[in-house]
Parts: sequence; C-alpha cells; structure tokens
Amino acid sequence: MDNYLIYGANGYTGALIAREATARGHKPILAGRNAGTVATLARELGLEHRVFPLDSRTAIDEGIKGVRALLHCAGPFAHTSKPMVDACLRHSIHYLDITGEIQVFEACAARDNEAKTGNIMLMPGVGFDVVPSDCVAAHLKRRLPSATALALGFFSRGGLSRGTATTMTENIHRGGAIRRNGVLTPVPAAWKTRTIDFGAGLMQAMTIPWGDVSTAYHSTRIPNIEVYIAASKKRHFLARMSRYLGWFLGSSLAQNYFKRKIQAGPPGPTDAQRARGQCYLWGEATDDANNKVVTRLRGPEGYTFTAWTALAVVDRVLAGQAPAGFQTPAMAYGPDFVLEVHGVVREDEEITQAHPSLATTR
Repeated sequence: MDNYLIYGANGYTGALIAREATARGHKPILAGRNAGTVATLARELGLEHRVFPLDSRTAIDEGIKGVRALLHCAGPFAHTSKPMVDACLRHSIHYLDITGEIQVFEACAARDNEAKTGNIMLMPGVGFDVVPSDCVAAHLKRRLPSATALALGFFSRGGLSRGTATTMTENIHRGGAIRRNGVLTPVPAAWKTRTIDFGAGLMQAMTIPWGDVSTAYHSTRIPNIEVYIAASKKRHFLARMSRYLGWFLGSSLAQNYFKRKIQAGPPGPTDAQRARGQCYLWGEATDDANNKVVTRLRGPEGYTFTAWTALAVVDRVLAGQAPAGFQTPAMAYGPDFVLEVHGVVREDEEITQAHPSLATTR
C-alpha cells in the first residue's frame, strides 16, 4: 500500500495520520515543505519522503509523480488546495484533504466536470471535518426525505492543533454563513443561539460557518442549513464582539500577533488528551409539515477521528472505490460510512411534530 502520498506530514495532523498509516501496514510517501521535519519523520517510520513547495507547478508535478492518490494535510487550505487540485487534475490523481473551509468545498464542487472528465475523485473534508457531520446529514435525509431544513451541531473535548488555530484566526473577522433556500448566505458571527442536547446534557450553542453549510447541501439537497457549536458564555461573547472588531481582527497587526501566539503554543493535543477526548454530534431535520427527526452520534476525539476516517477513505480509493467527480464522504460511501470508525455510536429519536424553533437571532 505504497502508492499514495501524504502532503503536510510535517504538521500535527499529517504526522498523526502518517503514524496511524504505518501502524496499519501502509507505506505512504511522506511530503511537505519542511525538509528537516519530513525527513526525520520518514526515517522514524521507515518511509520514502519528498520535499517540494506549493508555489511551483514544476515542483508539484515532480513531487506527486507516480501516486494514485494524494492526501493533502497542509492548510490553511484556502491557500494550499488549488495548486494541489490543479496538479491532481493534470495527472489523474485522486485528491483528498482534511479541510473544513467552505470556500474549498465550493471550489472543488465547481470542478466536478473536470474531475469526471479525468476520471478522478475530488473529496475535500475526509477528517472530522466533515465525515461524521456529513454522514449524520445524509442519515437524516434518509429518515425524512421531505426535509427542507437541517440543523447540525457538535462539540469535542480536547485542544486545537496549530493548523486548526491558524485557519480559525484567518477567518475570525469574516462572520458566519448559512444555507438559505439553497444559497450560501453570509450572516453575522454567532448569528443564532439555541440549547442543544448533544447526548451529554443540554448545552448552549451558536452558529458557525462550518463546512457542512456547503457539503450537507451537496449530500442532501436540503435547502436550509445551519451548523452550531457548543460555546461557553465567554466564547459566545467574543464571537459577537468580532462583528464590531472585524476591521482590527483582520489587520496584519492582529493576525501576526495571533499567529505568533499560536506558534509559541503546543503543536496540538497530547496522546493522553486525545485518548481521553470524545466528540458529540447532533442533527435535526424538519419538513414543511412540521415533521422532525433527530439523530445523535458520538465518537473518538476529533484529531483521532480525522486520522481514522482519512485512512478509511484512502483504503476505499486504493481498492477502486473512487467515484469520479466532486464527492462528499456521504455521497461516495453513504450515511453509514462513519459507523465503520471504531467507537462510533449513532442514536435516533422517533419522528415527531416539530415545535417552533428555539433558536434566537441576535
């Protein structure tokens, strides 16, 4: 199993995936921009490695030569995905990444015909963003085919990697996003709040521009979609304040300060923190007749989840299960795909009549 490449293996999540791959008997090629870090990890794991930047078409073409699939783990993907997708289309290589960025999903979706012509699969979001939530969305659509509104929510116990924190920092001033009547629609940060039972007690949650605002629509065609994250009062307050401080938070002064702080911190959760962690997801679909279905899902900590689902997708791709074109995990492998992940449990509530939404807009 040596004909795929992990790019960004020098990063926290890329290295985690590389170690898990080796434990499973895979022999991927490791790659990235940091020669020293990539080479050190490759020696540790007994793997081949390559070093190339993403600002040279020639270097990328040479770097991905001879592989069937690329697992791209070097974000922020708003900056790094396009040159990799371009190269995969040029060389008929299946493209996978671990993004959760709406603009990346939409950019890949716009290249569906190119991918079909080249008989390759473009599947961004093969990690915690967005495998479990995408599968919950598709499962809810299966349970209520008449659904016209979808709400998804999650919370995860554990810390953030530097890469995740950097992506969040770069988008902190951009506000929120929902899907309204099939159209991606910008809204203020923390636009709505509601109380959600994720399966671990009632929690306050707020809307965020999570990747499912894009992917769940492609997977289900439900026209109205909102995504929530459990948030403390402090986090909710800071999100609301970002509405008024966006001009400053997006400035080079603020961005550079935040990124220096991120780089000075730990690379991500420790092995012990990940082992103790757990994630919870919730989804609710309703239709115009006020029918409502609710599903909950729990599983391993988010970065562990990412490693396991990313490699589950790789296994399927290398086994020839890679439908051409833009795909979400649920589109390609169905709503039950997430149940293959160790420790994942899904629970459904019976269909009920929906009460008026408890969400509040501010």
